[in-house]
Amino acid sequence: MPEAAPRPANSSTPPRRLARADLLAQPPEPRLVEALGPALCLRLGMLPLRRAGRETLVATADPERLAARRRMIETALGPVRPILAAPRDIEEALRHHFGATLARAAEAHVPEPVSCRALAGAVRPLEALAWLQLFGAVTLVAPKTVLAALTALAVTAMLLATALKLAAALAALAPPRPRPGEERGPLVLMPERPMVSVIVPLFREASIAGALIERLCRVRYPRNRLEICFAVEEDDDITRAALERADLPAWMRAVIVPGGSVRTKPRALNFVLDFCRGEIIGVWDAEDAPAPDQIEKVVSHLHRAPAEVAGVQGVLDFYNSGQNWLTRCFTIEYATWFRLVLPGLARLGLVVPLGGTTLFFRRPALEEMGRWDAHNVTEDADLGVRLARFGYRVELLDTVTTEEAASSPSAWIRQRSRWLKGYAVTWGVHMRAPRRLLRELGWWRFMGFQVLFLGTVIQFALQPFLWSFWLILFGLPHPLDPMLSAPLGHALWAGFLTCEAINLSASAAALWRAGRQRRALVPWAPLLHVYYLMASVAVAKGLWEVIHRPFFWDKTEHGRVSPRRRRGRDVTRLRPRSRRA
Repeated sequence: MPEAAPRPANSSTPPRRLARADLLAQPPEPRLVEALGPALCLRLGMLPLRRAGRETLVATADPERLAARRRMIETALGPVRPILAAPRDIEEALRHHFGATLARAAEAHVPEPVSCRALAGAVRPLEALAWLQLFGAVTLVAPKTVLAALTALAVTAMLLATALKLAAALAALAPPRPRPGEERGPLVLMPERPMVSVIVPLFREASIAGALIERLCRVRYPRNRLEICFAVEEDDDITRAALERADLPAWMRAVIVPGGSVRTKPRALNFVLDFCRGEIIGVWDAEDAPAPDQIEKVVSHLHRAPAEVAGVQGVLDFYNSGQNWLTRCFTIEYATWFRLVLPGLARLGLVVPLGGTTLFFRRPALEEMGRWDAHNVTEDADLGVRLARFGYRVELLDTVTTEEAASSPSAWIRQRSRWLKGYAVTWGVHMRAPRRLLRELGWWRFMGFQVLFLGTVIQFALQPFLWSFWLILFGLPHPLDPMLSAPLGHALWAGFLTCEAINLSASAAALWRAGRQRRALVPWAPLLHVYYLMASVAVAKGLWEVIHRPFFWDKTEHGRVSPRRRRGRDVTRLRPRSRRA
């Protein structure tokens, strides 16, 4: 039976009954949709179907919303006549008929000058091989000179990185001082809660789909103002079947992402964003367990924050920290990064390399920046740079999401190689126009960017030159002994010990801030020296992939453990490995 349209507040005529569209029997005319663009049709929740005389029939689930944009719509389509359709039917029709168009757009939202897609083929394997051969020839001619130069570069990178960590830690530990004009009083009651959309990219996650849905159902926020969109690749039958079996609540849904030239998390985020209705856009990962009050904290914080704050970054922690020595070290590293380094960088006004989850953005700012770079395998860190270039900033929010730490060296190396490859690519992209970058960031943030991105890659790539000094402790001669005077040697060892003391102190301070449960990990902090040995393998793998396959997304396996709450503590339950996965 046809339903009556809601009566506009300023109308004196009775509402007329609207017909209901059958979108299967009435596919849309492409030229009508293209007049507005499928992405805008999704945003407006409408679908132009066909011409009927002088009018264009437009399927909509919300006639009032269409009426509010009627002038803009009729500029493109002429007079329109609304007919009713379910929101999911409109979305599915647009995805079915225009998915390829939306998928192509998802790969090119970021302008090419600041996207890494232009780097495809920029570094050729034969050219890289030629440079390696040249380097090898120079090393054969002057081995000690090359060794001294690389050691000096490694020491410089180590000192700069440690100095930045110390400055960030001190800034994070200092009492907060609001900027002029940023004093935030009590929260003013919002007339209406904003709509929040959270995108959760999934790929071959059959083993954790049910547990993930259970964890997300614990989040407290009005269900009519929250939607969770699972981004699922079109050919990922495993995950699609798992979600179908899970019987999703009405405020959760799967959005199928068509295939394209690359398969990355940021491409999926860009595609699904067109299907989101939220004013605030969030991202969670497949293995995440967010705090139940997380959305409420995000909305409250952004409601009070000035316009220049584009979003907030939450704290990441692990629910399998006690699984083995590797997960313990990973937990210590994350505690230092998210509880000291990132808050300190934000307070110092430096570029903040964001984490890939527990990120929430004001939608207009995200759209202005061009969304995520679909080709960048560290889309989060890259987005932090572009935020700074656009004059925005991100604030750290005290809300915790726990996730699953990589628990084997091979999984850790694969994950870290992707991150380091992304850091190298991000540095290369933004340094294509260094003068422009300097003008947009200023000297302070420009130099911080160099230390954070280039310095990180150099430090891990050249770690073996620093390890070589362990030969001296074992009474063995060092190749640079003839070139090292006694004062220089003493200065080097003083630098090594000072950096190690700063790193250990920062780790202990971060664990102390994380609470009683994490303080028990302090004795494990010295193992970070061994833990980071794997990073040199990871950076070698990542740099090779920059040349060989820069857009390859080396997926981290999830679902080996699951979180369980017992007496206020996170404990883990090992799961059997799925043969199919």
